[in-house]
Amino acid sequence: MLNRVILMGRLTAEPDYRTTQSGAPLARFTLAVERDFSGQGQERKTDFLDVITWRNTADFVSKYFHKGQLVAVQGSIQVSSYTDREGNKRRSWDIVADQVYFAEGRRDGGNQQNNYDYSRYDRMTPPPVQNQQPSYNEPVSSYSSGDEGDFAPVADDDLPF
Repeated sequence: MLNRVILMGRLTAEPDYRTTQSGAPLARFTLAVERDFSGQGQERKTDFLDVITWRNTADFVSKYFHKGQLVAVQGSIQVSSYTDREGNKRRSWDIVADQVYFAEGRRDGGNQQNNYDYSRYDRMTPPPVQNQQPSYNEPVSSYSSGDEGDFAPVADDDLPF
């Protein structure tokens, strides 16, 4: 069976971070997701979806995500059944997110609650190239082996075969 959800929307409030009785971190938040369509002459409707994250993802969400931020979520749908105080049977649908991403860069003007550079963790776009490798057509002498795992290609003459 396949149960996979990918959503993008804005947080309606700060994530609610808790730990279970067994000590597992849990973060809950509501995502406002605008529908892709609307009737002629009407505004698009917005769905408000509850999202749950666990463990490291919950820690990450509670630390770096804030109200109003555009977020992309991957996970699955989980349905829970319960009986309310009046004795009525109820169902709730939650998105259990196993991956949460920044979907926009850092806002200008320092609108974030702290000065952390959120764009470093924007997984929707590739990070800037810091140590770009020269093309293999350049002479081998122009390469240098760095401390960060860079490697120098070997010239064809130096190969053992």
